[in-house]
Amino acid sequence: MRNLLPSPLHRLALRTAHMLRLAWWRTTHRTVRGTNVIAGDAQGRVLLVRHSYHASQTWMLPGGGLGTGENALEAATRELVEETGCTLVQGRHIGSVTLARNGWTNLIELVAGSTHDTPQPDGREIVEARFFDPAALPETTSAATRTMIAKWCGQNGSSA
Repeated sequence: MRNLLPSPLHRLALRTAHMLRLAWWRTTHRTVRGTNVIAGDAQGRVLLVRHSYHASQTWMLPGGGLGTGENALEAATRELVEETGCTLVQGRHIGSVTLARNGWTNLIELVAGSTHDTPQPDGREIVEARFFDPAALPETTSAATRTMIAKWCGQNGSSA
């Protein structure tokens, strides 16, 4: 379905839908459950993405909302494939992070694992996906992403 729209129109629809969704969440003081995925490669780097529809210069972890009946691992596995084309290997839930947003709350289930794949962003939702050394993240990496990666590094004994 999403490939029926030209990419620029699809990105405009994503931006509009995201703005409306945020406005609804603020108005209703919603708590939104989602997942973020820390997918490492064989070199110990982590996969980050840049979205087309929100904070497009900011590097973030892949992820998204939990679907009806989905658990965190299922949602993380699905989101990683949808956003990057990568398969999550040995995924595990490593904790929860609660972020107070402007009038709404984001409850993020953090899932970590690895991937052997090369990321292939779709150019619609995701404009770029790359691996980075956790100790040398891009300047434009979000604060929440840095916090989640530090949590993962702490659990894995890394010095990042």
